[in-house]
Amino acid sequence: MDISLIWMLLGLVYSRQVRERLKKQVAEMKEKFPGFTPGLAILQVGNRDDSNLYINMKLKAAAEIGISANHIKLPNTATEAEVLKCIASLNGDPAVHGFIVQLPLDSDKPINTEKITNAVAPEKDVDGLSSINAGKLSRGDLGDCFIPCTPKGCMELIRQTGIQVTGKRAVVVGRSKIVGAPMHDLLLWNHATVTTCHSKTSTLAEEVAKADILVVAAGKAEMVKGEWIKPGAIVIDCGINHVPDSTKASGKRVVGDVAYATAKEKASYITPVPGGVGPMTVAMLMQSTVESAQRFLEKFQPGKWNIQYNQLTLKMPVPSDIEISRSCIPKPIDQVAKEIGLLPDEIELYGQTKAKVHLSALKRLKNQPDGKYVVVTGITPTPLGEGKSTTTIGLVQALGAHLHQNVFACVRQPSQGPTFGIKGGAAGGGYSQVVPMEEFNLHLTGDIHAITAANNLVAAAVDTRIFHELTQSDQALYNRLVPSVNGVRKFSEIQIRRLQKLGISKTDPAALTKEEVNLFVRLDIDPATITWQRVLDTNDRFLRRITIGQSPTEKGFSRMAQFDITVSSEIMAVLALSDGLDDMKKRLGRMVVASSKRGEPVTTDDLGVTGALAVLMKDAVKPNLMQTLEGTPVFVHAGPFANIAHGNSSVLADKIALKLVGKEGFVVTEAGFGADIGMEKFFNIKCRYSDLRPNVVVLVATVRALKMHGGGPAVTAGIPLPKEYMEENLQLLAKGCSNLSKQIQNARLFGVPVVVAVNAFKTDTKAELALVVQLAKEAGAFDAVVCTHWAEGGKGAVALAQAVQRASQTPSNFRFLYNVELPVIDKIRIIAQQIYGASDIELLPEAQEKVAVYTKQGFGNLPICMAKTHLSLSHDPEQKGAPTGFILPIRDIRASVGAGFLYPLVGTMSTMPGLPTRPSFYDIDLDTASGEVNGLF
Repeated sequence: MDISLIWMLLGLVYSRQVRERLKKQVAEMKEKFPGFTPGLAILQVGNRDDSNLYINMKLKAAAEIGISANHIKLPNTATEAEVLKCIASLNGDPAVHGFIVQLPLDSDKPINTEKITNAVAPEKDVDGLSSINAGKLSRGDLGDCFIPCTPKGCMELIRQTGIQVTGKRAVVVGRSKIVGAPMHDLLLWNHATVTTCHSKTSTLAEEVAKADILVVAAGKAEMVKGEWIKPGAIVIDCGINHVPDSTKASGKRVVGDVAYATAKEKASYITPVPGGVGPMTVAMLMQSTVESAQRFLEKFQPGKWNIQYNQLTLKMPVPSDIEISRSCIPKPIDQVAKEIGLLPDEIELYGQTKAKVHLSALKRLKNQPDGKYVVVTGITPTPLGEGKSTTTIGLVQALGAHLHQNVFACVRQPSQGPTFGIKGGAAGGGYSQVVPMEEFNLHLTGDIHAITAANNLVAAAVDTRIFHELTQSDQALYNRLVPSVNGVRKFSEIQIRRLQKLGISKTDPAALTKEEVNLFVRLDIDPATITWQRVLDTNDRFLRRITIGQSPTEKGFSRMAQFDITVSSEIMAVLALSDGLDDMKKRLGRMVVASSKRGEPVTTDDLGVTGALAVLMKDAVKPNLMQTLEGTPVFVHAGPFANIAHGNSSVLADKIALKLVGKEGFVVTEAGFGADIGMEKFFNIKCRYSDLRPNVVVLVATVRALKMHGGGPAVTAGIPLPKEYMEENLQLLAKGCSNLSKQIQNARLFGVPVVVAVNAFKTDTKAELALVVQLAKEAGAFDAVVCTHWAEGGKGAVALAQAVQRASQTPSNFRFLYNVELPVIDKIRIIAQQIYGASDIELLPEAQEKVAVYTKQGFGNLPICMAKTHLSLSHDPEQKGAPTGFILPIRDIRASVGAGFLYPLVGTMSTMPGLPTRPSFYDIDLDTASGEVNGLF
């Protein structure tokens, strides 16, 4: 048999053997790591026919082996910056293990090829073309680099001859970075004596004649003559050239760099062209991709973050929150993002310690399984709070930094009203905090400011529309609402929606009748029904009731109005409950601002402001990424009131976090106020809209609060605790545990296991803590654990984290408390009786009227969001423990139609807090030398 035929068969056969071996390896990977697939990305610029041919060969080979190959094709108009941006994205994609840039780059724009190939991450550079991989190869670090595929394939073919390379004289003709130079290094480090020649070598024939192993990659047709070759040499021909041939249909044929016809007579082994090196090059690309995936698996367990945790240096006594916060050096937030699997183009940096996360991350991860979903709530609190936020952060630090689970905290953004008003900043406390505290509490990324702007735009639109309708005729209004631009009048998209709502199918402004024009231009808002107020993120009691429209330019059209605090705006609740940009836009358009004089709801869409609101909110919809003291990730997003709204952080943050942590990970979120308020709304409103199902409830309790519920004296912020709270009193404590029992019962109504976290204070005795644990278990808690996370960080919540892990493995038979199709009154009664312990409800006349109005307007099937005091299970803040038999009075009912709930008002409450005699801003100052904020916490 002709030896060339043997070599041709070896080339094809061995490449097939390589593919079969790789196919088995990939199958074993997938079996061992379900859901994992080696990934190859091929980036092409332009549309060269030869590049398309080579890429198709690679894609076909990848599909055969089981590699997920992605072909990214940029147009030939792509700039260098655009190519580099695409490379950066692929470098950061954990699903891409091998990444090649198809050369040459076919672009109309000047692009530095060297810069492009060096931009590919060395650990993904399966073509081996980056300077780092080339440098490692030249130094002999063969086990720590990727070797260009053609030289790697050549070396495999040489090995197949069975001839030892060691000690042989090798000649490489060609010095390109892709074949010649790396081939020289590869032979050298396999112990051959290597000479590199090229087209300018004057003694080329003499050098070739010395070669035991000859590799030719000069790119010149039949440059090396057969008579030059040493008898018995191994000849590897890497060339692909086209020469004229009138016998071929194409008029040309493919030849190598070696004169094959004469060379085969002298060589012991020779590769034909085509069919020799070519098949091996593709096979080696696949092999390098699989090797890269194996390295990835050795370094990163699929579904397990490779995260760097911060070590806490605990001090006793525990320093102030701000001292602790400043003693920690946070990781760069882009590092946090990379550790948890976010891609570079999925984050938007706001300095070094915070970033917004694009919603594209959720789309990319949509097929990933969700992690375990945990909600932290509490017993009915004292005015001082019982540490839900601190427990949330302590728990995630324990699960992450100490138990090495993927874990995310999702918390609300605080309002600046309380920060500068009565309590200063809040980001957890002690050694369980979100850092840096200043960033967390001041502005963050501007979401609340965006809500302020959007809310007040709606308020301005309402009063302006009333003003214009009172001062203009139908035709004048129509001419201004649908103006002629360059002689053409047409309806905007939002105006088309209004026409459809009115039952008018016409799209030509000239076709409307006078009656239709009247319906279109007249919202006919009844000022007495306006529910939309202006907002400000500052506590200012003097804006609770104001008169607007006093200027002479408003022609006497004044009315009574008010300012609320920004976080009470319905737009905040919309942000928190939206599951995407499109959903948010629809919810913004559905918000009801008033009723017309005909009793019909007037929406923001009717006002024509929906699109503008979406523009103002387009960045606010992206969750904000921060971190805890111990380096676990935190989403800080949305901060709706927990009384007139549902008091939970955003659905979007939870959804993205659940995908990022993976099936075995945990997402811990917090519900505002006690379980009777925040938890009930979390289940009945947030989970209803998000379609997420919780696995565990963590119920935070303190000895202090339970003593208060047992009949202890009032607890007041700013006043030292009475002695009853400083001394052991088991009788008082046992009596107060009625509240704990009731809140455990409330959680179990929803079919979710409850773990009680007893947040320990230094004044608590061992007997008191043991009693709370005992009574919690007797009341039906899955477990009850004493926690010291305020003083010890995650270490102090490890037992809680372990209890949560165990609870998450038990069945969660989650169920809603009521069917939304029930009448409004029935839904309110169910909450009052089953959650609060009331015997019945009483609707005052205004509330009865609203039930009728909202039912008629089609809003009767919305969930209920009770607005009542958080200081008692009842409507009376003075009633502690677990009162029963009371009648719950419903003063009024209002609608947040865009957010998607009705909120009955139980008693009176303000949506604009006031400042105390000595506001916290007295202590806040800026050190102008260091730029540090002092006195904020």
